[in-house]
Amino acid sequence: MTSPVQPSVHEPPSPLYRRVTACRVCGDDRLEPFLSLGPMALANSFLASPAAFVDEPTYPLDVAVCPSCSLVQLLDSVSPEALFRDYIYVTGTSDTIRQHNAAYAAAVVERLGLGPGDLVVEAASNDGSLLHAFQAHGVRVLGVEPARNIAAQAEATGIETLPEFFSPEVAREVRARHGPARAILANNVLAHVPDPCGFLRGAADLLADDGMIYVEVPYLGEFLDRTEYDTIYHEHLSYFSVTALLELCQRAGLALVSVEHFPVHGGTIRLQAGPAARHPTHGESALALAAREAARGWTSPDRYHAFAEEVARHRTELVGLLTGLQAARATVAGYGAPAKGNTLLNYCGIRPELLPYTVDKNPRKVGRYTPGTHIPVLAVDAVIARQPDYLLILAWNFAQEIMEQQDVYRRRGGRFIVPIPRPEIV
Repeated sequence: MTSPVQPSVHEPPSPLYRRVTACRVCGDDRLEPFLSLGPMALANSFLASPAAFVDEPTYPLDVAVCPSCSLVQLLDSVSPEALFRDYIYVTGTSDTIRQHNAAYAAAVVERLGLGPGDLVVEAASNDGSLLHAFQAHGVRVLGVEPARNIAAQAEATGIETLPEFFSPEVAREVRARHGPARAILANNVLAHVPDPCGFLRGAADLLADDGMIYVEVPYLGEFLDRTEYDTIYHEHLSYFSVTALLELCQRAGLALVSVEHFPVHGGTIRLQAGPAARHPTHGESALALAAREAARGWTSPDRYHAFAEEVARHRTELVGLLTGLQAARATVAGYGAPAKGNTLLNYCGIRPELLPYTVDKNPRKVGRYTPGTHIPVLAVDAVIARQPDYLLILAWNFAQEIMEQQDVYRRRGGRFIVPIPRPEIV
């Protein structure tokens, strides 16, 4: 086992940041740090111009594991108001996600037998992409989305959206106005929540007696096995194993009825949870996965210190590959400007000298600069216009989709670099 990691001592000039001293799920104050990525800019805070480079704030990005419930979590907490009120990420730009959403909606509608009178509520509904898939089945839908700009976009496409953070208070308000929900969805949001127990208690209060809560979170399994450290950024406060989720559900008065695994986003699990009063035991799939996690050592701090060593090796390999290509006078550009890419770029010290630009399909990012590393973000058509020798796929979770979309680039001699789990030229 390596020596304990010393958390970053950088003090950001902002009252919006605080250091966490106890586990977000069980309250244990013996959190063990194992990885420090250093002071880092907020991953979705793209900069409008070089004038903003000088005063760009950074915050510590340190990760710990709880010895009691095994929750992997940040020691650093930035105010949700700073992170999410004006947001730049939208879910509706990927063909992969659209297909995933359609299958997701069909499965839930069939499983619960949802009809026209039933209400589906999504917490952190973003641009309404998932709710559109449910709306197509004729059910009532309501989004709760704190990013006011994204909530307005969803409203414009026909998805009624409450521009608020989901909370027990908001859940009671929704129930009073719209009635109980047969299905409550929380996709890629539970990891963002400072108080996940309170969040799930609010969902339980909104739920109809025969309703279910569906939660999708990135799975700790791929995080560890594939060295997916770039998914660590300030928005992601928690990194969930099923072991930690069992503890969380129990504290929220819920039973974890089932767990399913999907490849989307580099490895995702979908939880189906219901009131413990109706479901007296956790489901077999959840208990089996928790047993498997314990057998693989995921409840021991040793596994996480080993992970930190793997992260350091990855940085050495990726930077070595890029500097070698540069020495050979090859041109390299990025593809995608995802939040995860900004963690990778900053931790590895990849700046415009190594990666002169990246491209992205999101118009909110085009024309801006990546946080911390200040790499220009161009429109996707720059790939063909400039034809770099290599494209570093920062949005590696959509690598197959991207390579298919860039077939013309490939046929003209372009090659791809997929950085995770290990840098690989394709």
